[in-house]
Amino acid sequence: MFTGIIEEVGRIRHIQTGTASCVLTVAASKILTDVHIGDSIAVNGTCLTVCRFNAESFSADVMPETMRRTNLGSLTPGSEVNLERAMAANGRFGGHIVSGHIDGTGQVKFLKREDNAVWVQIMARPELLRYVVEKGSIAIDGISLTVAKVTKQDFSVSVIPHTGEETTLLHRKPGDIVNLECDILAKYAEKLLGKDDAGGITPHFLAEHGFI
Repeated sequence: MFTGIIEEVGRIRHIQTGTASCVLTVAASKILTDVHIGDSIAVNGTCLTVCRFNAESFSADVMPETMRRTNLGSLTPGSEVNLERAMAANGRFGGHIVSGHIDGTGQVKFLKREDNAVWVQIMARPELLRYVVEKGSIAIDGISLTVAKVTKQDFSVSVIPHTGEETTLLHRKPGDIVNLECDILAKYAEKLLGKDDAGGITPHFLAEHGFI
């Protein structure tokens, strides 16, 4: 589990490509201070497992499903990426619940400065936007952000100077593809409330159990 509070910006050192997969080697420093084989590290919000590391970098396998769902396939040597270690049990929950399981990608529409903040507008597909709620949370390339506006085609966030300085988001340009992870609570709520084989939470279910 992650929180969406980026610890450092790393840089892609090497990419070993397979038929539909790859192995990423990422140069970093801070997150390597206590790294172990098998640790989870979010790379642009994508939970990856450390398979090798040294004092200056770590490597992780990226399977085909992850390549299809994320922007990791567009990375090249030298690309900057947001990095976050899995949350420690005694850590502070500074962002929101981030699983590191990317729902899909969006496309940067524009960046516009407003005083000390920068508005970033992201276009996304309807199946993702259904989980995006004004003043709710979303992870963009692993960054925990508050949704400020939502339409049927896109959503907007306002980025404070600290977030801009500590992440890659304000280096993005219109047309760039970003990873999106919607609020996990919204997805579970939809599943519970929906009509599936288990029946979901319906008025009949609530009445039967004394809630109505």
